[in-house]
Amino acid sequence: MALDPRHVDYEGAPLDPASVDADPIAQFRVWLAQARDAGVVEPDAMTLATVGPDGRPSARVVLLRGLDERGFAFFTNRASAKGRDLVARPHAALTFAWLELHRSVRVEGSVGPLPDADSDAYFATRPRDSQIGAWASPQSEVLAGREELERRVAEVEARFAGGPVPRPPHWGGFVVAPASLELWQGRPSRLHDRVRYLREADGAWRRERLAP
Repeated sequence: MALDPRHVDYEGAPLDPASVDADPIAQFRVWLAQARDAGVVEPDAMTLATVGPDGRPSARVVLLRGLDERGFAFFTNRASAKGRDLVARPHAALTFAWLELHRSVRVEGSVGPLPDADSDAYFATRPRDSQIGAWASPQSEVLAGREELERRVAEVEARFAGGPVPRPPHWGGFVVAPASLELWQGRPSRLHDRVRYLREADGAWRRERLAP
């Protein structure tokens, strides 16, 4: 199979363990802000990788919707394939790709549910149509056709007509608590800079350089 032979050489600024913040969350915030300022499309988009019941990995793109000392938060239907994966095997990997800046970030860690109060607060900020969709869509299940989904949407709209839409009991947040976080900066000649944070047993972070 022939692929495009064109080669793009990356020309990012140097990245060194001594030059980044000692706190990986603080450093991630810096890079995320720079991605937003640079006009990166959907800088909050991240690939979420889980492990299914057959032991095989599964990946999809979700949106980062919270970041604090607990870790990286996102929201979903907990009865979906990814939700079931995370409940059964509470570990995940995340990847952010900011290609315009020749940067990416990888995160690995344990996963747990966010408190109901956090899920309620975020759900209340969603557009009403998205709230309706959270009730109507049996996420990851097989549909007979688009008409089935539209029928379910109409039923939910009628159910909550004239009133607020509460958060479905099956919908909520997860948070990935990082055990490792890697910064990748593209550099010329494929001699990229990689800096990894590893959490020590006492909770402190160790920084180290990885070979490209």
